[in-house]
Amino acid sequence: MGRPYSLDLRERVVDAAAATSRRRAAARFGVGIATAIRWAAAVEATGTVAAHPQGRPRTSKLDPHEAFLRGLIAEKPDLTLEEMRARLLAEHDLEVGLGTLWAFLDARDLTYKKRQPMPPSRNGRM
Repeated sequence: MGRPYSLDLRERVVDAAAATSRRRAAARFGVGIATAIRWAAAVEATGTVAAHPQGRPRTSKLDPHEAFLRGLIAEKPDLTLEEMRARLLAEHDLEVGLGTLWAFLDARDLTYKKRQPMPPSRNGRM
């Protein structure tokens, strides 16, 4: 992912655009015309040209419900993802996808199924 332009450059472009046209300011500093126009509009609307944070927030909508999910797993270790999802919807009015639920549990090393020991294979290679 690309990095945002520096705050210094943004401010210089906006200052130059205030003195001349936005197109000339863009050409002078080597940024796109649309970029100079967008920065000038941002100053008029918000008073700043600071870049917005990039990327998505690293939080999950399941974070506030972690204790509930841990309780479900402690109560019934072989609970399926679909059953967890149904309980979240019924008790907390929270709709989540199976992938979201799986990723949440996997990130916290929460196993929700019993691990059965595998007997050695009789036909396996020796």
